[in-house]
Amino acid sequence: MARRGAADRSFGFGRDGMAALQGEPPAVARQRVRRALRQARGETPLSQTDVARKLGWSLSKMQRIEGGDVAVSLTDLRALLDVYGMTDAAEIARLTDDARASRRQRWVTPPEHRAYLTPALRQLIQFETQAVGVRAYQPMLIPGTLQTPAVADIILSSKSNRISGEERRVRYEFRMERRRRTFEDTAGPRYLLILDESVIKRHIGGAKVMAEQLRSLVEVAQRPNVKIRVVPLNKGALLGLVAPFQKLDLSENNEDSVVYREWWDRDEIVHDPAEIRYVTEIFE
Repeated sequence: MARRGAADRSFGFGRDGMAALQGEPPAVARQRVRRALRQARGETPLSQTDVARKLGWSLSKMQRIEGGDVAVSLTDLRALLDVYGMTDAAEIARLTDDARASRRQRWVTPPEHRAYLTPALRQLIQFETQAVGVRAYQPMLIPGTLQTPAVADIILSSKSNRISGEERRVRYEFRMERRRRTFEDTAGPRYLLILDESVIKRHIGGAKVMAEQLRSLVEVAQRPNVKIRVVPLNKGALLGLVAPFQKLDLSENNEDSVVYREWWDRDEIVHDPAEIRYVTEIFE
């Protein structure tokens, strides 16, 4: 897996300053374990149901493990590798290390941020530290990572956004830090963004604020790792029906990706390969 540089090994924001990373992000390690286990089972004639029966597990447990929803315990990992007939000592050791890392708790996120950021957002932080490429689509608003401070403040302070002042502060700081890491770090990922035309025509905070936001978009688009495209309203019948999403590539392997999707009041991390392929096809 391609790794980002040492300069990326910290994630500092908020009143408490810098929160140091300790080892690799658990969500990234869990992604590797999930993908390796799916691949190992795929090399056998066994279905998820077959494996669950052999181990006396519920089918839902198998689905959660392969779906990346839970971190696999070392005991369960060894049981699965035994069923799959894996004997390569080096591979077993690597997966064991990854399984340990995937269960590390309270990685990077200070307590106040754990209280106000969704589980999916906390995972997104971890995936972004390792991503080598991002494909993003937004049909309604400038993505949070590209919002200017003024636009971010207006959106988070909206009357329809029923969050407390403390939560608004945390989310604002989180948004600004993600912007810095994605677009100001020299080790930032390849970033491909598609906006619906309505996004750049929607007025937020008046002409001066929007002019500043659009100038900022133009400046970011000049960076060598960033490409921004706009879908005209008369061309966007398909994309206009899709919710906002980001696809994060964690290495150059096409199968090593996750998708983050968000709606007004909820969000999720998607690991399902079929859904990731669907999102990729729509984007391309």
